[in-house]
Amino acid sequence: MSTTAAASSNNIASALIAEMEQEAKVTRTCLERVPAEKFDWKPHEKSMPFGKLAVHIAEMFSWTPATLQHAELDFAAMDYKPFEPATTADLVEYLDKTVAEAIDVLRNTSDEQFLETWTLRNGEAVYFTLPKVAVMRSFVMNHIIHHRGQLSVYLRLNDIAVPSIYGPSADEGQM
Repeated sequence: MSTTAAASSNNIASALIAEMEQEAKVTRTCLERVPAEKFDWKPHEKSMPFGKLAVHIAEMFSWTPATLQHAELDFAAMDYKPFEPATTADLVEYLDKTVAEAIDVLRNTSDEQFLETWTLRNGEAVYFTLPKVAVMRSFVMNHIIHHRGQLSVYLRLNDIAVPSIYGPSADEGQM
């Protein structure tokens, strides 16, 4: 049974799982092309390094459990340490792990839970409070897509073939 069918009794989760599986597949193709020897490369002094951007994209899938299993995320109350891959294979393995965990959490989230509010804060400073379903669409999924677009530019600037994302790229035909 597909993961989408497994969540068929939950309409919101089913829709998000289908979308996440598709975005994860494309993201994996992009991350597989990030060469470890270029992890420190960046196109501009204000830009994130290639490897840090790639890790950020992979870790954003893990924001699914952080969103759906909690009422808030408070930066002031956490000790964040980003994953540091040594190789491209490590990076892709990390992505696969975060995606699997995210889909498992989605599969076990009720429609009612998606309607609960979630807050992003840094101590007393509240950035936003939204229904969890809106957080999943904007702060998680759209955010992944945004940074993956940046990553495709990094690929291009390094003469690495840009994969088909939502259709053919200049380097590849149909998906």
